Amino acid sequence: MNPRQALFLEGPIPRALLTLAVPIILANLLQTGYQLTDAFWVGRLGAAAVAAISVSFPVTFLVIALGSGLAMAGATLAAQYMGAGRQDMVNHVAAQTMLMVVISSVVFGALGYALSPFLLRLLGVAPDVYNGALGFMRVSFVGIIFVFTYAMFQALMRGVGQTRIPLYIVAGTVLLNFALDPIFIFGWGPIPGQGVMGAAFATLATQALASVIGMIVFLRGRHGIQLRWSGFTPDPPYLKRAFFLGLPASVELSTRALGLMVMSFLVSSFGTLILASYGVGSNVLQVVTIPVMGMSMAVSTLVGQNIGAGNIERAAQVTRLGTLLSFGILTLAGFIGWLCAPWLVGFFIPGDPAVIAEGAHFIRIMCLAWGGIGVQLCIVSAFRASGNMLVAMIIAMVSQWMIQFPLAYVLSKHTTLQSDGLWWSFPVTNIAVALISVAWFARGSWMDARLTEDDLHSQKITEEAIIEEGIR
Repeated sequence: MNPRQALFLEGPIPRALLTLAVPIILANLLQTGYQLTDAFWVGRLGAAAVAAISVSFPVTFLVIALGSGLAMAGATLAAQYMGAGRQDMVNHVAAQTMLMVVISSVVFGALGYALSPFLLRLLGVAPDVYNGALGFMRVSFVGIIFVFTYAMFQALMRGVGQTRIPLYIVAGTVLLNFALDPIFIFGWGPIPGQGVMGAAFATLATQALASVIGMIVFLRGRHGIQLRWSGFTPDPPYLKRAFFLGLPASVELSTRALGLMVMSFLVSSFGTLILASYGVGSNVLQVVTIPVMGMSMAVSTLVGQNIGAGNIERAAQVTRLGTLLSFGILTLAGFIGWLCAPWLVGFFIPGDPAVIAEGAHFIRIMCLAWGGIGVQLCIVSAFRASGNMLVAMIIAMVSQWMIQFPLAYVLSKHTTLQSDGLWWSFPVTNIAVALISVAWFARGSWMDARLTEDDLHSQKITEEAIIEEGIR
């Protein structure tokens, strides 16, 4: 066991969490630079352009979510096999997962490209937003294969506890995206300006570069995973296992994505001003949750590896500490967000007082309950890491379809709150889902799963048979 692996399985838990979380948080900050850079430059085109990106994101996220369950299954298995000391299975899982991700991304990307006009009409997008949203969405679907591939690279590297290499790759590609965005959006020299669609072109180019670098890292095999071309030969039993493990995760992420789509549909019925405010508020929320997203990913890696190694109680301790830290971080961020709300909105859409006022109002309503998001993220990540994808799926479905959307619809359409009803659905949902997650975690049934147990049992029988044959 190398010193890094010993830290994850036997060392001080706070140090292990920070060792994993800090590079992940920095990488996520940089990764969010894609969306923030797009929002910054597109915001200079006006509220309609910002609304085009806001309404496109849930649709592309839905298609990505449909294929992400397989990737999540691969990352979970890689973490548990690493904890169990099965490097051969880690490499096998990585190769098979990459194969599935590429195939699924091609299928879903093609479907999304073809169905984009239908989806936008279904959402009832305003005429001044439609063309920009269609262009942005279609270019995004073309690039989904690169988004999938690099996201899987990051997930597998996290699963084996290697978090620095993705950080270095993201740093370079985000800087490149910052340079390409204004060129593709506004034009430069012989390059014509593409408007909103230009932001998607810039992201496509940089994600493609990141994917190629990630594959080179895997094939060279110096950072915890060694891929060989022969490893991409389909393994039907593994593919079947990964499919059924990942199916609830796909349903969970799709449920969240569909919830975002339905919320966008509901929000867009109140006009471009409310839709633009919702888009800016969502960007702010994405930024402030970055630290706890990193913490939850670190929790997932440590829980997965410790369950694979049989350290069940240590996995529970990791989850509790990560949850408390995430709650504290986001609660503090909520107070800061309340104070700085107008400035935060003005950063994305300067010179539009109406959007600044409404966006700040949205942030101030939801921000004081941000701590609940931290609780939910860490506990659900522990469920996934242990292989309890079904529990995470149920929590997501309850959150989106039994709490948030019904509440948002009733408050906005059947009370005097109007658009404020949309905003109030966020804090109520965050608090309710945090309480549900804590109650489920306290039951302790999630700790019974160990995905590598059958393989370890088979391996032990084989080794005993070999020893017995040698004695004879």
